[in-house]
This record gives sequence, structure tokens and C-alpha cells, in this order.
Amino acid sequence: MGYITTDDGVQIFYKDWGPKDAQPIMFHHGWPLSADDWDAQMIFFLSKGYRVVAHDRRGHGRSEQVSEGQDIDHYAADAFAVAKALDLRNAVHIGHSTGGGEVARYVARHGEPAGRVAKAVLVAAITPLMLKTKDNPEGTPIEVFDGFRAALASNRAQFFRDIPSGPFFGFNREGMTASEGVIQNWWRQGIMGSAKAHYDGIKAFSETDLTDDLKAINVPTLVLHGEDDQVVPIAASAMKAIKLLPNGSLKTYPGFSHGMLTVNADVLNADLLKFIAN
Repeated sequence: MGYITTDDGVQIFYKDWGPKDAQPIMFHHGWPLSADDWDAQMIFFLSKGYRVVAHDRRGHGRSEQVSEGQDIDHYAADAFAVAKALDLRNAVHIGHSTGGGEVARYVARHGEPAGRVAKAVLVAAITPLMLKTKDNPEGTPIEVFDGFRAALASNRAQFFRDIPSGPFFGFNREGMTASEGVIQNWWRQGIMGSAKAHYDGIKAFSETDLTDDLKAINVPTLVLHGEDDQVVPIAASAMKAIKLLPNGSLKTYPGFSHGMLTVNADVLNADLLKFIAN
């Protein structure tokens, strides 16, 4: 574990586990979390002989809490800085939620042009566009994101408790048993980061159009999405993203939530391994 410095002088925290000569898998976390959100996947793939890498996005987790650069362009550039510093080649890049948008832009603008990417995975990703517009009627209305900003500004601690105890993991659904540890771990990761980074990040994940990035990705790309995702609705994301990817494949999961990589890690890990190993 350590830090790298980006071209604009930001300290980015990263984890790098496993044999340095093994194929690397780099994980990109969602808003407002940290590299720790990938614990179940990193331990699993480490046991399979892979090199596993994950970083905390700028302003998140243990990375520097700078006030600038809370946008997908900087997120992708920061990821490239980590990949270059660690000399990651033939890498598989896996992104969840906002991290999926980060992966799309990273692969399209940095990873593929530099010849560093083997495959990509978008898990419950924000791609291609979350915001409801005239051309994207399946999207989420701007008033919802304005509500996020208001809740974060007024009581971030409570807002970061409400999200994981409700829609994020589907714990608000009948028959679901909430895990207090999972809820507290989500809260812990979120509250470690910068309130400003999280506030600005709402615009980044909701209003960034990644259509052209998806069209530009040529490496094999797997799209995974829960059919009961209450945070990033599948109709506006995965079902559209798969039509834009030149070399994409799609798998959806009935009843799975936005946080399926944590609460359904056994299923997700098996499907990810199958895609990566073949």
C-alpha cells in the first residue's frame, strides 16, 4: 500500500497485492466509497493468483482531500496515473457505479491508447448517462440529485446512514435481512472522504454523458447489473450501454441490488472469474 502523485499534484492512495508478474486486476470504487468496497473481490482474486490493485478516488477514502477535479475526466486521469506508476499491463479494469463511468473513460481515453487494457467490466455502472433528458427519458430527474445534494449538505452523517440501510443493498425490500456490519462499513468508507468531493461528485456521476466512451471501447467488456437496482436503474444504464459497446456482453440478475458486489459477492466473483479467465 502507498501513494502516487498525479500530474496535478494530488496524492492518491492505493493497494497493490499479489505477485507483480501476475495479470493485474484494477478495481474502481463507487461514490462515496473507497477501495475497501472491493475487499471481497480482492481477497477472492488474490487467492486465484492474480495481482489486485485498488485506489481511493481523489477526495475519497485515504486520498488527498483536494477541492478541485471532482469530475470523470480527473477520475480517469488519476486511475491512469496509478496504472502508469505501477506499470500495469494486460490489465482487467472493473468499475462499480461511478467507478464504472471512470472505467469507461479510462479505457477509452487512456488505457486502450496506451495498450494497457485486456478487458473491462462495468458493474451497476452509471454508463451511459444517469440524468433524465429529452434524449434520455429513462433517466433519473434532476430533482432527485438536487435532493442528494441537499441531504448531504444538511446532514451528511445521517444521509450516509440512510443510503446503505435502504436502497443501496435492497435492505428496504420485503424479506431482506439487513446486515448492520455492511451498513456500518458503507458509512465508515463514506464519512472518511471529503464532503466537498462527495457534493461535487453528484454532478459528475449524474450528468456525465459516457456514450462516446462506450462506443470507443474495443476490448471485451462485460456489463453486470441487478434487475432491482434502485440507485442506477437498469433501463437507463446497462440496457443502453450494451447497445453502444462494440465488444460487449451483458448479464443481469433478478432481484439483485445496486450493492450486489458486496451482498452477492459469491455469485459476482464466480461470473467475474469466468469472464477474466476465458
